[in-house]
Amino acid sequence: FVVNEHGHKMSKSRGNDIPPQRVIGESGGDVLRLWVAMVDYRDEVRISKEVLARTVEAYRKIRNTFKYLLSNLYDFDPVSNRVADDTLLEVDRYALAVWSRLQSRVRRAYDDYDFQATIHAINEFMTVDLSAFYLDVSKDRLYTLPANSLERRSAQTAQFVITDGLTRLIAPILSVTADEIWGRLPGKVEPSVHLADFPENGDRWADAALEDRWRQVLDTRAAVNLSLEAARQQKTIGNALSAHVTVSASGALADLLTRYAADLPSIFLTSGVDVRRLPEGDLGVEVSRARGEKCARCWRYVPDVSADEETLGLCGRCVDAVGATSASAR
Repeated sequence: FVVNEHGHKMSKSRGNDIPPQRVIGESGGDVLRLWVAMVDYRDEVRISKEVLARTVEAYRKIRNTFKYLLSNLYDFDPVSNRVADDTLLEVDRYALAVWSRLQSRVRRAYDDYDFQATIHAINEFMTVDLSAFYLDVSKDRLYTLPANSLERRSAQTAQFVITDGLTRLIAPILSVTADEIWGRLPGKVEPSVHLADFPENGDRWADAALEDRWRQVLDTRAAVNLSLEAARQQKTIGNALSAHVTVSASGALADLLTRYAADLPSIFLTSGVDVRRLPEGDLGVEVSRARGEKCARCWRYVPDVSADEETLGLCGRCVDAVGATSASAR
């Protein structure tokens, strides 16, 4: 029983219906399938231009996230470049731990024919866990480190596992889109995603303790982001890479942040981070302008950059990366 946004019955006789063929013609069959999956069939089913516009926006976010994931895998061979589970960087293992929990949740929802829960879980994972955090903090490794470095291949390994699994999970709903993605995914075996099984052995990445640690790190990141935004508003900094952050904490949180001190600049997307231990008190964040010179390649602020003609203006890390790339090209 379909009604409009005001709850009025839709019918051809009233002339207020929205034919499925029109939706397919304007937005594609996958948008129509996505709308069906997103509605709560236990209540009156509502459809309107506004409802469909929101569905199109949700579809675009999903599609654009997949496009970005695929762009990161252009030179990745799952056979020769995949990193062993016990060698993955911790942030990549964290992403896979969250992915493990998601796929279990989605498979249960499919078993219960709860398609709304399926799409909600996938959309939340792609928007919050991937786009707003994991993909954001992985850019530096993917774009600036040597192509075959452990750090870059570790990120690609995790993103391949997630992309491969997500493509399989969306296939029953976003059928055409999933097949398009499958055709561009490296290492596929089956010619179509619709001949492939759902992802299995997801529990191999489950790690509740790891997730708990990183949730605390992410809570700290959220506080840092608020301070960075305030500093931007005050013109203290431009973007986050022009910032140096000092985080003050006590107790177990101070221990945790000290443990991850070397990783915090990439997690906060800043050029530098200091951790200050307090005898007691709540989390504190101070933002100042990063000192040093801006690397022309990675845009981090570092104490000094190269003066050599071939690597002029590059930080030491980028000099090594460019050298490694040149050597592999030869």
